[in-house]
This record gives sequence, C-alpha cells and structure tokens, in this order.
Amino acid sequence: MSAELDRFGRVKQQVTYLRVATAGLLLAAVVGWSDLLLLVMGHVVPGWTVSAGLFFVSLVLMGVHAARRLSADDRTLSGRALPRVALGLLAATAGLGCAAGAFSDFMGSAEYRVLEPAGPDGCVAVVRETSFLKISDGEVYAMGSSGVAWRESGSWMADDMHRPVAEGTYELDWNRSGGTFRVGGTATDPIVSADLNPLDCG
Repeated sequence: MSAELDRFGRVKQQVTYLRVATAGLLLAAVVGWSDLLLLVMGHVVPGWTVSAGLFFVSLVLMGVHAARRLSADDRTLSGRALPRVALGLLAATAGLGCAAGAFSDFMGSAEYRVLEPAGPDGCVAVVRETSFLKISDGEVYAMGSSGVAWRESGSWMADDMHRPVAEGTYELDWNRSGGTFRVGGTATDPIVSADLNPLDCG
C-alpha cells in the first residue's frame, strides 16, 4: 500500500512539474509578444525580460520532468499537459517572443525613462526610445500605481536619430483627467510622424 501511495505521489509530482512548465511557457509567449512594461522600485522592466525569466524556469521544470521520467523508478510515468509537438511549438513561440524583444532593444540601443512630474494618483509617463539607420522611434506608456502597462499610449518617429525625451524637446502636462504628452524636433531633426493620445492610467 505504501509503495502504491509513493508511486502515486511521484506521478502527481511529475504532472505538476509539466503543468507548471506549460503554464509558464504560455505566459512567457503572451508576455513576450505584448507591449508589457513593469515599474519595479523606480526601474523600468521590459516585457521580454519577464518572458525570458518565465521561459528559463519552464525549461528547467521540463528538464526535471524529463530526467525523472528517465530514472529507473519512473520510466512508465506519463501524462503530458500538451502533446509533445504542441509543447514544442509553444516553447518556440515563447522563445522567439523574448528573443525578438531583446533583439529590438539591443539593435535600437533602447532607453527607458520614467518622466517627472507624476500625475494624479501616482500615474506616471514611461518612455522607450530607440534609434536605427538614422531614424529614431519612441513610445510613451501611462502607468498607474500597479506598476504595470500593457499597451502604449502613443508613438512617434524622428529624423536623424533625434531622441526628443533624451534631448529634452518634449512637454508633459497633467490635469485631473489625465496627461498630455508632446514631442518636438529641431530645424534639422524634425518629428516625421506622431500619434500621441492622452495619458490615462484608469
């Protein structure tokens, strides 16, 4: 009886490892292909780093699962949260998502900034700026007290690698209903296009 209970415990543990790993890969895929930003102790954490952490932990759990299945006592253990092919596709999707985010930040020399002053109820504007091939891109996010932003509030493109926030050619104003963010260029480095919506943390 005790042997059967021990066996049941190992099987349950195996299934738990794989289910947690599968859930981690699914979350990593969603986060890796999203515009998620986190604000942790005043520092901006891009979504691809969160995705990479989830991806790594999931791979470790999958490795533990595989190692236990190959052990002498657990060769007959089975039970997959997903078929092997589907699990592989999910892992590939998650891996490509975090790799794409890392590549974009690296190639564009991305800079993240939390702008002052803060708005009502601790709402802040967070900006990401990148430059590549003589063109600069930027996105602004409205982030509330939760420290989480899932989508950008606006974006812009500037000529000749001009970064409006880094170079101080921007304006940020707040009122009770939200914030207004504007970027400006120079005579030689104009703003090519801009689609900036009101900042709303609600």
